[in-house]
Formats: sequence, structure tokens, C-alpha cells
Amino acid sequence: MTDSTIISKIWNLANVLRDDGVGYGDYLEQITYLLFLKMADELNKPPYNKGLTFPKLKDVEGNEIPDGEICNWENLSSKRGAELESFYSQLLRSLSTEKGMLGQIFTKSQNKIQDPSKLLRVINLIDQEQWSLMGADIKGKIYEGLLEKNAEDTKSGAGQYFTPRALIQAIVACVQPKPKKTIADPACGTGGFFLAAYDWIVENNQLDREEKEFLKNKTFHGNEIVASTRRMCLMNMYLHNIGEIDGEPFLSPNDALISDDGRRFDYVLANPPFGKKSSMTITNEAGEVQKEDMSYNRQDFWETTSNKQLNFLQHIKTQLKVNGEAAVVLPDNVLFEGGAGEEVRKQLMKTTDLHTILRLPTGLFYAHGVKANVLFFVNKPANKDAWTKDIWFYDYRTNVHHTLKQKPMTLAHLEEFIQLYNPQNRHNRTETWSEDNPEGRWRKYSYEEVLKRDKTSLDIFWLRDKSLTDLDNLPEPEILVQEIIENLESGLNSFKEIVEKLN
Repeated sequence: MTDSTIISKIWNLANVLRDDGVGYGDYLEQITYLLFLKMADELNKPPYNKGLTFPKLKDVEGNEIPDGEICNWENLSSKRGAELESFYSQLLRSLSTEKGMLGQIFTKSQNKIQDPSKLLRVINLIDQEQWSLMGADIKGKIYEGLLEKNAEDTKSGAGQYFTPRALIQAIVACVQPKPKKTIADPACGTGGFFLAAYDWIVENNQLDREEKEFLKNKTFHGNEIVASTRRMCLMNMYLHNIGEIDGEPFLSPNDALISDDGRRFDYVLANPPFGKKSSMTITNEAGEVQKEDMSYNRQDFWETTSNKQLNFLQHIKTQLKVNGEAAVVLPDNVLFEGGAGEEVRKQLMKTTDLHTILRLPTGLFYAHGVKANVLFFVNKPANKDAWTKDIWFYDYRTNVHHTLKQKPMTLAHLEEFIQLYNPQNRHNRTETWSEDNPEGRWRKYSYEEVLKRDKTSLDIFWLRDKSLTDLDNLPEPEILVQEIIENLESGLNSFKEIVEKLN
């Protein structure tokens, strides 16, 4: 059976379950639980004989029931009817209290498929395949396909954890991570950056045994505070042959912004969550639930602010080793916002070599109305002079139109940027913009030119918007409609932020 056929069969069953009120995200979670158990069962049999151990069923207090059955695939797949539903629910509760990757996968797990006959259909569907015999590329492609379909379900909000894979691949192709180097993502979502970096390293290097072991177990380090997203990331990574089913998880459930844990990495590749404010929910003395802006008071930060994006940018700077490289997807406000934003930009240019900014169009993300950029920079040691000398901008926004369905962005759309970025020697670059070629998308600005701009703004553009002057070059109607929707949503989000400040 081909990977596309398996995806289709698994997803067709999701449509059946939706009639019972089981959403795409809940279904994907159940697939994750069951797939993990099935693969563990396969690894305990010849030729693997891993000897993985699972606990007995536990009571509500977390104690093993003396005569309880083992929480494994063999016992689960043998049950039928009400007994199946009861055993599955007890199994999930029992495994959620375990340590290591097992506990991380099953954290806060619940049975969302209440109809035993439909639960059995899902179990049988997974039981038909020998997952351990599949290549990592096939298993990974199947699970990635499910994650992308889940992200398309806009009502679930899952899209905010899914960065377009073409964009991730382009970023990794520019950074070109090397073997035996560490890679971090402080808001890793479902693991897109990790997987693209893994694929790049495998495809572009002849790895020896030591390098393969390092890549599998020591390269990747991440944070993801949402339990359901974290378990999907762990499963996604494991299906791509990263980590061990009985090993310690390389993802932390902690908020990465709370503190500096002291670890330093060779690369940080990230798309921190959209939304400007960091906030926490509190209950006041009157018993009323309120949201309060949350600022992170860290000595390693240049500025104390409740702006989530600025906090992530400062945290990523801290995470890097000297000469460590970062590529971070950030919204437009980080480029032009005054106050703390201006100071963060000045310090970033002074303490790192902020060498490249990729301007992105709308229509790329499942969260609508997002205008984003990718900042590439290299951390540097303390120095009295600013490390940033020139910042190269690639405007892939002006006169560029994409939608998620009709005209999605592919890696081919960013090939010119990758070539101009010149990963082999980024110090040897040539502008495509000039006085004679004002339509060139690749242009540099000196550090001094940026400092003279109002609020040290990096929100720089120079291309003529043809839609304002040339009616013959208007995009297709469906693209125009999508852009209008995204602009309205972007404006609404900005208005909400103003109201929040006033309150």
C-alpha cells in the first residue's frame, strides 16, 4: 500500500468520526497514541527484540493494579465492545503518569472516540501495517500528511503550529546545518524545522556511525508548551528516525521564555507563535477571571516587554553559541515598532551580524492576515563596534500573490532567494537592484543607513506595487478576495491590540 493510499484511508475514517463530534485534532491525537503502541509492539518482536516494558493498568491515584493487564497493543487490540472502550480509557490514564518519552506522548491523554466499533476500526486500520518495516521517509511522509491536513482545519487553530514546509526548506537550504552540531527551536510546534534540518544533513553528508548517533539522539532540542502539539512533534520525530521509543524526550514542556537554562546551541531555527502579547490568566479577589500582560524580567534581555515576539528574539540571541547562527520567522511589527522594539533592533545589530532579511507575502500561513519576515543573524562576542555592517533584503512580498489552496508557495518560488543568499559564501553577494534595474528584489542597506531611519526601522521596501497603477496586472479574483480578507483580519488584530492597551 502506498503512503498516499494510507493517508487517504486514515483520513477518510476521520471524516466518519467527525459525525460523532470527533474533531481532526482529536482524531490525530488518537492516531498518535495507537501508532506509538503498535510500533512498540512490533519492536518487542523478532528481529528487534527491544524488550520495551509497559506498566500494568493503574488506579485513579496512579498505583498499579496488582491483577491489572499490561498497557500494550496486544491487550488493546484483543478487546471488543464496551470492554475495549473501558480498557483504552484506563490505558491512556495509566500511561500518562509514566516518565520519559512514554509519559510525554500520553500526557493529558483522553479517549475521544466513544463509539467502540469506530475505535476498533481505527485500531484495525493501524494493525494492518507493519510500521517498523517501513522506511523512515515513508512513515514520516504519512504523518506529515496528517499534520498538514489537520492544519488545514482552520476551526481547530492547529495551523498556528504548522509553518509552510517550502519556507522551512528554503531557510534550511540557506543555513545548511552541519553534522555534530546542535539545533534548537524554542517554540517547535510539530517539528518542521527539526525534520528539514535532519533531511538536509542526511542528504548532503556521508555520515559515519558517530555522526549518525549524534544526529539521532543529541542534535535537536526544543520547547513546546501545548501538550497535544508536543506529542505530535515527538511522534513526528520518532517516525523520521529521531530519538528512541524508550529514551528521554528532547522536548521540554516548559515555557522557553521564563528563564535562561544555560544551554547554548550552534543553530536556532524557529517560527515563534503569532500574536504580540504574552499574557497569563489570573483570578482577582472578586473571583473574576482576567488576562494580564506578562513581562519576562530577565537579566539577559535588553528590554523588559510583554511583546511575545521581541521576547523570543531576545531569548534566541541568548541561546546561541558565539558564532552560532539563527533564522527566525517574525511579524512586521518587530521591524518597525518603537520603544522596546527600537532598542532590541539596535542591540541585535550591535551584538550580532544581522546580515539578511527575507520579506514574505501574505497567503502563506494558516493564521490569516500575517505579514512576516525571516531574520538571519550570527551571534558574536562582545565588541565596542557594531557587528552588523550591511543588511541584505530580499523582497518576496511586493507584487507576489499566494493562497494556501489555489496558488501555494513552493520551494521553487524561493530558489532565486537561495541562490542570491549564496550559502557557500554569503560574503560574496551582488545586488539585483540598481538605478537601472529598480525592479530588482535583492538590495543591501548599510548599518549607517538603517540607523538614520525613524525608530531604526527595518521595515524597508522599494519596489513599485503594480496593482496600484496597472489594472492589467491584477491577480486572479480569488487571490484578490483572499488578500482583502487577510488585510481586514490583520487590521482587526491591530485594532484589538490598541483596545487591549487602552484597557
